[in-house]
Amino acid sequence: MSTSQPSSPRSAACRTALFAFACACTLALTPAQAVKAADTAAPAAPAVKAPSLPVTATFDKVANAERGPYVLKVTNNAKDTLKVSAKILLSVAFHMGSKHWDLPEQAIEPGKAWTIPDLTAGDKVTLLAQGYAPLELVVPQGTPNAAM
Repeated sequence: MSTSQPSSPRSAACRTALFAFACACTLALTPAQAVKAADTAAPAAPAVKAPSLPVTATFDKVANAERGPYVLKVTNNAKDTLKVSAKILLSVAFHMGSKHWDLPEQAIEPGKAWTIPDLTAGDKVTLLAQGYAPLELVVPQGTPNAAM
């Protein structure tokens, strides 16, 4: 006759905890695999490229010592008025000063220009207008009156 010893409550608790841990791991890994499968199954839609901003940008060197050495002149080449804003990332920033400027939206009539003063060589200017691709410009290092 075979006699079996009943399992101890401690080993039963360990088996239950191990089973619960295995279930939790399975549930945790299954959604990640499903998301990966969904990502690879769906092809990326082709990106619609926005038209270029219809402006001409020129940098002019300024002789006035109180202002920055460069001025950006943005001329509207479109038939309609453009509302353009600018973000400027400064090439040289002071410890307590801001490292960028955000210029508010300006309405530029057809054939007219918007002048952005106080720029330094190496500053990065991004012109933004709704419906157009951003135009990124860098203030020239040594060539004044450069057209972009």
